[in-house]
Amino acid sequence: MTLIADQLVAGVDEVGRGPLAGPVMAAAVILDPARPIEGLADSKKLSAKKRELLAAEIRNKAFCWSIARCEPQDIDRLNILQASLLAMKKAVETLSVKPGHCLIDGNKLPDLSCSAEAIVKGDLTEPAISAASIIAKVARDLEMIEMDALYPGYGFAQNKGYPTQAHRKAIQLLGVTRIHRRSFAPVQTQLKLTRS
Repeated sequence: MTLIADQLVAGVDEVGRGPLAGPVMAAAVILDPARPIEGLADSKKLSAKKRELLAAEIRNKAFCWSIARCEPQDIDRLNILQASLLAMKKAVETLSVKPGHCLIDGNKLPDLSCSAEAIVKGDLTEPAISAASIIAKVARDLEMIEMDALYPGYGFAQNKGYPTQAHRKAIQLLGVTRIHRRSFAPVQTQLKLTRS
C-alpha cells in the first residue's frame, strides 16, 4: 500500500456494552483499498457463520487491525461508557500502523492522538467501522463460548452474557461469577440478597 500514514483511516467499534458478564471489546481496522471485502455490514445484522467468514477475511485482507478489551473489574471501576471508550483507545493505539484519522461508531469519541469523527450507526455506512464491529463481535462471542465451559449453567454460549431471562434466573440460582459486572443492577441486586 502506498498511502502515507496521515491518510490512513481506521474504523473503530466496540461490542459488549449491554451484557451482565464478560469484557467489553473494541476493534480498530484500517482496510486496504486494493483488497476490497464484499458484504461488510453491522455485525448484529449478520448470521454467526457469515460473521466468522468475514472476520477471517478481514484479518487476512485488512492493512492492519487490532482488538482490545476492558475487563468486568474495569467496567465496575470506570462505568461502561468510559470502559468502552478506553477499549477503543487501546485498539487504536495497538494498531501496527498509526492512522491519521479515525471513524468511531456512536456519538462519543475516545481520547486519541489523531483526529476522529463520531458517526451514529456508522457500522451501517462505513465499511471500516463494519469490519471493526465484525472482528470485535466474533472475538467476544468466542470468548463467551469458552466462558460457558468454565461457568456452566449460565448459558454464556447462547446469551453471550446479555441479560436474557434465563441468564438472570441462573444468577439467582447459581450466584455471581468473577466475570459478572458487579456495577450492573441485576448483579448488584443478587449480591445484596446473598449478603443479607
